[in-house]
Amino acid sequence: MRATAHGSGDGLARQRTLRVYLNDHLAGATGGTERIRRMAHAHGDTEYGDALRNLATEIAQDRRSLLALMADLDVPVAHYKVYGARLGERIGRVKPNGRLVRRSGLTVLVELEAMRLGVQGKTLLWRTLLAASAQEPRLDPGWLERLLERAEQQLRTLDALHHRAGATLVSSGSPTPASRP
Repeated sequence: MRATAHGSGDGLARQRTLRVYLNDHLAGATGGTERIRRMAHAHGDTEYGDALRNLATEIAQDRRSLLALMADLDVPVAHYKVYGARLGERIGRVKPNGRLVRRSGLTVLVELEAMRLGVQGKTLLWRTLLAASAQEPRLDPGWLERLLERAEQQLRTLDALHHRAGATLVSSGSPTPASRP
């Protein structure tokens, strides 16, 4: 027997959509957590180290928050997506950067841009769930607002790091006005 558009089939379709949506974000959070941890390790003794370590801690906490939220909503983890995200992050490390073995100044810019995209996606996730919290009693709007505020602060931190890295790359790699032909 087929469910009507307004019957139990509609609820099942919404649950399937929610499962896909949250697992896609979990995959992104997994890749982002792996990348920011590696960045924090690689830049541990540089001017970026403290900020990257703080971001790594917060992003890992946000991933755990997403897992808790999924459990609250009875959304099972799609482990193949999590494993795929980990593998994708490792493969993403092999990218042309103008150097064969060492990291280049460009690497930090590209990584910060990738992290910004991920955090921007997380910001949209928290906004979406905050809007849905009016109809879904299992979603705590106060908790979601705090997660959203933290994600917005992470964006500001990534922007500041990117600005610093970009300025360093351009100022140290470009000729001075007097040496231009």
